[in-house]
Amino acid sequence: MAVTRRIPPDRGLSARMLLVAFLLGLLYVVLIGALFAFGVSAILILVVVGGLFVAQYWFSDKIALYSMGGHEVTREQEPALHGVVDRLCALADMKKPRVAIAETDIPNAFATGRSPNNAVVCATRGILRRLDEPELEAVLAHEISHVAHRDVAVMTIASFLGILAGLITRFAFYAGLFGGFGGGDGEGDNAAMLEIGIMLVSAIVYAISFLLTRALSRYRELAADRSGAILIGRPSLLASALVKVTGEMSRIPTRDLRSAEHFNAFYFTPAIARGASLSSLFSTHPPLQKRLDQLEKLEAELNRPS
Repeated sequence: MAVTRRIPPDRGLSARMLLVAFLLGLLYVVLIGALFAFGVSAILILVVVGGLFVAQYWFSDKIALYSMGGHEVTREQEPALHGVVDRLCALADMKKPRVAIAETDIPNAFATGRSPNNAVVCATRGILRRLDEPELEAVLAHEISHVAHRDVAVMTIASFLGILAGLITRFAFYAGLFGGFGGGDGEGDNAAMLEIGIMLVSAIVYAISFLLTRALSRYRELAADRSGAILIGRPSLLASALVKVTGEMSRIPTRDLRSAEHFNAFYFTPAIARGASLSSLFSTHPPLQKRLDQLEKLEAELNRPS
């Protein structure tokens, strides 16, 4: 009979997710209220904001897979990968997520979906080629922990608000650039103030949303490291995979890494190009050494004589 190591809730992560969800909801209300205050049509707000939110929430898994070049694979197509996921789900006593592969050489993995019943776990060709099976199992245990913790849904909603605020800022900017500030003296001044106000509010909302998601993202990675390592009972395997994948990132062309940086909040390890970038200044993940230190401490705890 197989040993079951259910992934327990992480109270620290749950508290942070609740706080971030509340603050993001508050920001959402502020953004909508500001658009109303600036005279934007209620119907336009409902159609654009509501439509984007529904699309992002209900189709987040498909959007993420498409954006990262992933596609679902059957057991017949990838029996080894399905076998790893089957073993982990049996250990965790949880429903098996859909399994996918991203056709990129960047060594990475991610999980997405609005709930455990609508989740997908994806590995890249690059990570399948570079890791042996026990290391791959450790990485996928980390990703399955994200599914069990339900933090993927919060990150999906959080990223949506940032994207929405960014789109509004860009729309207001181009509206002003291409004639939005024109008109008569009084009307032109009012239009200019309206567009500047919308840009400022949206930019502030975007910045706050950005910082909140970064703070949550770093903690959730540590929580998934811990839960994934306990699930397989070998923290050293996850540490080995972390070191190997991080080292292999330096072999990936800078152009490919920069194209993947936008998805770092969902990746097992960040795809950071060499040189200064927003991803290196505001990392979605805790430092590698911090992750390794946690795993080393956990390894000692698990191997301590009872």
